[in-house]
Amino acid sequence: MGATATGKTDLALEIAQHFDVEIISVDSALVYCGMDIGTAKPAADVLQGVPHHLIDILDPVEPYSAFDFVQQSQRLVAEISARGRIPLLAGGTMLYYHAFERGLNRLPEADETLRRRLDQEAQQLGWPGMHEKLAAVDPLSAARIKPTDAQRIQRALEVFEISGEPLSRLHQDESAGYAGPIEKIILAVNDRAALHQRIEARFLQMLDQGFIEEVSQLRQRGDLNLSMPSMRCVGYRQVWQHLDGDLSHQEMIDKAIAATRQLAKRQITWLRKQPPEQSFDCLDYRKDAIFGRIESAFSRSQPERF
Repeated sequence: MGATATGKTDLALEIAQHFDVEIISVDSALVYCGMDIGTAKPAADVLQGVPHHLIDILDPVEPYSAFDFVQQSQRLVAEISARGRIPLLAGGTMLYYHAFERGLNRLPEADETLRRRLDQEAQQLGWPGMHEKLAAVDPLSAARIKPTDAQRIQRALEVFEISGEPLSRLHQDESAGYAGPIEKIILAVNDRAALHQRIEARFLQMLDQGFIEEVSQLRQRGDLNLSMPSMRCVGYRQVWQHLDGDLSHQEMIDKAIAATRQLAKRQITWLRKQPPEQSFDCLDYRKDAIFGRIESAFSRSQPERF
């Protein structure tokens, strides 16, 4: 686990040289085909040399969710473990890690302003009338909720208005967390300035490798736009805006680097909630200490394996 540009891929490959692992990508961008340079996707020979999963599994026009990740990653962990190998999850999409470990509840939090409005509407229509309104957008929930159950009717309508999806559908998308042992290795950032330099250098390298041409090819397809999750990925949005003429070349570089730094800041904030003994300085760590932790964790998990 680690923020962007902390060296997660390199460390995962180092681990693969010492342990019998299969790597599961924890990255919401690497799932997409044709998005290689801007996602820092491992080269084809690397992907062939070490078994990788959840990379190049979707076209950029297709959506991918944390729920999809949980379902697929938990299945892969079971399959890899059954083969007697270690499942190694590596990437920087923190929501996916959280969903894998704790499970996923997609229900939005309560919105007091919206609830007051629904209460005012109920004073005019009555809760049976609100129940009819619910039946029009979420018939499955309405069938389970009595027309007089104000609290549940209000919550179901609230969820629909916030998320745009029926409560019954979101309940189906809940998942349980992984029940087995997990050993976390966190590449921490103790020198923010050094990470910022890495981020800038990596983005400039991406440009040299043909990142603009990659986005241009995606843009020319005609079926992608900036509202899609794939094209909202850091870097892709800014290059697309440059190709549209909305940003100059230098503005594109500045905004892409700034957006990547903001992403790293959010990742670092989330990782600070993890136990500190699981962290290693991304710029100064001993590989043998990390390998020792893996060996110890693997031994403890026998015969269940990872």
